[in-house]
Amino acid sequence: MRHNVKGRKLGRTTEHRNAMFKNQIASLVESGRIVTTLSKAKELRPIAEKVVTKGKRGGVDARRLVARWMPQRHLIKKLFDEVAPRFQDRNGGYLRILKLGPRPGDGAEMAMLQWVDYELEGVKTAAPAKGGKAPAKAAKGGKKAAGADESGEEKPAKKAKPAAEKRTPAKAAPRKKEDKHTHGPEGAPKKRSTAPRKAGGS
Repeated sequence: MRHNVKGRKLGRTTEHRNAMFKNQIASLVESGRIVTTLSKAKELRPIAEKVVTKGKRGGVDARRLVARWMPQRHLIKKLFDEVAPRFQDRNGGYLRILKLGPRPGDGAEMAMLQWVDYELEGVKTAAPAKGGKAPAKAAKGGKKAAGADESGEEKPAKKAKPAAEKRTPAKAAPRKKEDKHTHGPEGAPKKRSTAPRKAGGS
């Protein structure tokens, strides 16, 4: 039994594991969310939330403690000036884990780690107009709506012209096949002469 053993080693040495967490925290502060395996996300979340708590506290000592996990100065400034102030009213729980299912290559469970108030850039929901009705769009080029005259009264719709009937060409009468052994329109059989042939070929 593995008693009193806390955390996951993730198949790495301590130095390798801490270096990986530093890179992930930096990417998280810079972009707002990261995609990693589920076990790594579960190990990274408490570390990242402690870093945000130090960012809420402020001060030089807090910045030095944060620099142990995130040495980039521009990211430390972003954490203290932009990220941490968003969570002043929250006592922990700054991150959420969203499961993404197994990875196609090796079947490892993937997850997305992001801030709880994360929103995609450029995606804004349109606010509904007052009264619950959307404003009608104006016609292009200042044209008036179809069916209305200058006084605002609607004109009766014009009757549609009936479509011209398609003329189908008359089918030609089928031609009668003439029998090889017959002639004439009535198809009477040919008459053979019964007179004897003259001798001598004359």
